[in-house]
Amino acid sequence: MDNILFGAVPYIAITIAILGSIWRYNSNRFSWSSQSSQFLENKTLFFGSFPWHYGIILILLAHIVVIFVPSLMLKWNGSPGRLYAFELIGLALGFLALFGLLTLIYRRLSNTRVRAVTSSWDVLVLIILIIQVVTGLGNAILYKWGSNWYAASAVPWIWSIITLSPKTAYIANLPLITKIHIFNAMVFITFLPFTRFVHFLAIVGPLKYLFRSYQMVRWYSRSAKTENLRQYK
Repeated sequence: MDNILFGAVPYIAITIAILGSIWRYNSNRFSWSSQSSQFLENKTLFFGSFPWHYGIILILLAHIVVIFVPSLMLKWNGSPGRLYAFELIGLALGFLALFGLLTLIYRRLSNTRVRAVTSSWDVLVLIILIIQVVTGLGNAILYKWGSNWYAASAVPWIWSIITLSPKTAYIANLPLITKIHIFNAMVFITFLPFTRFVHFLAIVGPLKYLFRSYQMVRWYSRSAKTENLRQYK
C-alpha cells in the first residue's frame, strides 16, 4: 500500500496538476485568480485572511527551504535551545493558520452573499486544507521534533520522487497521522488547478501578498453624490 500511495500517487497528482493548470490557463486564463469576495464582505475576511496567509506561507517557506538544505535544518536542531525555539515557532504559526482558516470557513458558511459564490470545488479544497492543517498540528503536538523527521525522512523521499526513483522505505515507519498529512498534500496538489486556489501556483503572488499595500475599492452611485463626480457634470 505504501508503494502505491507514496510511490505511484505522487506522479499521478503532479501530472493532473500540470495538465489541469495548462488546460485552465489556455481555456480560461482570466479565471486564474483567487476571485476575491472582499467587496461582498470585508470585516471577517480581514481577521481570517491575514492570519491564514502569514501562517501558512511562512510554514510552506520553511518546508521548501529544508527540501534544498536538510543538513542546515539538522545542524540548527543540534542545539536544544534552537530546536525548542523552532518547534514552538512552527506550532504557533500552525495555530495562526488554523485560526485564519476556521475564520474564513465560518465566513463562507455564515455570509449569504459569500456562500452564493462558493463552488463545490471550493468546499472540497477547504476540507482538504483543514485536514492538512489539523494533521500538521497533530504531528507537532503528538510527536516531538517533527522538523528532524521531515529533514531526515520526508525530504529524502521527496528527492527520490523528483529523481524518478521513489523510495517509500523512508516514510514507511512514520506515524499514521504523518502519512495522512503527506498524502493529503498530494490530494491538494491534484485538485489545485480546478479551484480558486490556483493562484497559489503563482509563487510570486503569495509572496507579494505579504508586502502589498492596501487596496482601495470605491463605490459610485448613479446620482452624483461626491465632489469628484460633480465636477465632471
